[in-house]
Amino acid sequence: MMAELKALKARYEPWARLRAEAEDLAVLTELAGEAGDESQTAEIEGLLRELSARFEKQNIIEMMPGEVDRNGCFLTVHSGAGGTEACDWAQMLYRMYLRWAERRGFALEEEDRLDAEGGIKSATVKIDGDYAYGSLKGESGVHRLVRISPFDANARRHTSFASVYVFPVIDDSIEVDIRPEDLRVDTYRSGGAGGQHVNKTDSAVRFTHLPTGIVVACQNERSQIKNRSIAMSMLKARLYEHYRQEKEKDNERFAQEKKDISWGNQIRSYVFQPYTLVKDTRTKAEMGNIQAVMDGDIDPFIEEYLRFAWNNQKQ
Repeated sequence: MMAELKALKARYEPWARLRAEAEDLAVLTELAGEAGDESQTAEIEGLLRELSARFEKQNIIEMMPGEVDRNGCFLTVHSGAGGTEACDWAQMLYRMYLRWAERRGFALEEEDRLDAEGGIKSATVKIDGDYAYGSLKGESGVHRLVRISPFDANARRHTSFASVYVFPVIDDSIEVDIRPEDLRVDTYRSGGAGGQHVNKTDSAVRFTHLPTGIVVACQNERSQIKNRSIAMSMLKARLYEHYRQEKEKDNERFAQEKKDISWGNQIRSYVFQPYTLVKDTRTKAEMGNIQAVMDGDIDPFIEEYLRFAWNNQKQ
């Protein structure tokens, strides 16, 4: 109950402050006008810009009313068609989301990573922060890259693909039923950094949920017990998202990870050559400063998708 009360206050109190400050600003503007005092014009305009920015931020939050929108999330990136190029692209995309989260001061914890030549085959990171899931849920889908390949001696233009899948961190207030007989557990030796202990013990854990075919793995901790706990959290989150999709009877719109990571399925294109442009195929939002986007400046795409989804929901 206290957690629910805290969440309601966090949603209500910013609007109450905005309303009070807007009323104060209206009074200040009226008094300055009556007195013919133009010296306060700059201050009034500055306060109005600040209030407008906060108003827009609160409007965005109102577009995330879902049960788990306020929660943290797990974000997984998979390389797709394109070989070494795709692995490099997956790593670039993964870095973009890490930089976005760092800008917001969110906590990051890498849960699983499979390196490959030129980049990564796949990686999963846990992002903890208010509205991390609500903000990033629209990023699920296939992302396409067009550029002159740094791996091609003939400097030809290549197209690469990577998929992103976002699912919420589930807290104890939300129950997800997992029967032991529905679960297959595999343990194996971790790869990568970690020293002799990692390489000599079966500390990595992989869970397979047999009814749904969902597979999660964790190998980053030295302890198998810790890896089991993290993998179970990831599985609960994946199952919650899976069951939510079934209830909404609109799997095609949400189950982006099941699509081919290739032509025709992308939600966003990132073009480095012959021009620079990032364009979302759903909302038509675009940005020409591709370097800023790759450094984590993706809020314009996130906000435009939230407006797009909100308007579709109201219709």
